[in-house]
Amino acid sequence: MNAVRIALANLRFPETPDQSVVLVKRAISQAGERGAQIVCFPECYVPGYRLIGKPVPAVNACFLDKAWSSIAAAAKASKITVILGTERITSAGLLISALVIGSDGLPLGFQDKVQLDPSEEGTFVAGSGRPVFHTDQLTFGVVICHEGFRYPETVRSAVRQGAQVVFHPHVDVAEPGGYRPTTFGEPANSFHEKAALCRAAENTCFFATVNCSSAGSPTTSAIVRPDGTLLSYQPYGEEGLLIADIDLDQATRLLALRCKSP
Repeated sequence: MNAVRIALANLRFPETPDQSVVLVKRAISQAGERGAQIVCFPECYVPGYRLIGKPVPAVNACFLDKAWSSIAAAAKASKITVILGTERITSAGLLISALVIGSDGLPLGFQDKVQLDPSEEGTFVAGSGRPVFHTDQLTFGVVICHEGFRYPETVRSAVRQGAQVVFHPHVDVAEPGGYRPTTFGEPANSFHEKAALCRAAENTCFFATVNCSSAGSPTTSAIVRPDGTLLSYQPYGEEGLLIADIDLDQATRLLALRCKSP
């Protein structure tokens, strides 16, 4: 068994950008104490995803640089790789992104959100490129929210490049009158959790999706095996770390490699 322990940080939505950094650093420490080799945070957790009806003040590059440096120091102290959902300011505009930080505290790069939801287009610009990242025996990719749920090729691209696990930071909160699930994949639930099962099965990879915790959330954090079956999920609305040991030998990537389209 080629085992790796992964953690998904199913945290409450931060009240302020400064609090987001505090909560991230606390979760990094907790994940490290529990033996996780990598921890992933929800979409734009620093400073907070700004399109769900919760006030998130604009931040500048100075704030982000300071936050990233502080979080990198926490990653190094806990000897854990971090996938941080964040914003990124560029000359092209504001990007939704994931900063990947190695267990030595050094940045491994960014995965910007390439496929924006239509509601995001007035605030953010689309990124480009689909890199993969490496830490010890693990190769992984990152797809962000909308693009992972609706665009299967985003996951396939990472897996064809060697990713055994694709991490999926997202944010999904309850809508008035919306169905409130209690069990993962309930028939009455939205399509999103079924999509997570498909992304794993159609690529023979692990798929790890992470959301914030919130009352009535229609999705939760979960880890799906390469055969499309559920390994584990976080109870709905419950804050905490979802931690699981995965066997990388199961992630053969067979179906992704057999696919003749890009």
